[in-house]
Amino acid sequence: MANPLLQRISVDPNVCFGKPCIKGTRIWVSLLLDFLANGMTVKEILEEYPLLTENDVRAAIAYGAEMSRERYVEVQS
Repeated sequence: MANPLLQRISVDPNVCFGKPCIKGTRIWVSLLLDFLANGMTVKEILEEYPLLTENDVRAAIAYGAEMSRERYVEVQS
């Protein structure tokens, strides 16, 4: 069964070039993942983007997890 958080993600070719966004916004999933990867806390993200909820950030993480199951990214050892 798919993670229900994924219902918060939208992929629309007419919005943000078809990049995955938080539904109802133009905030890219990849932007949120970059913020988290660079050490930003969920609280800091929510302060910067007050229309988002904690579940929106969790949805971005869930989407990233799903994508990692489908694609392999080369990393240097």
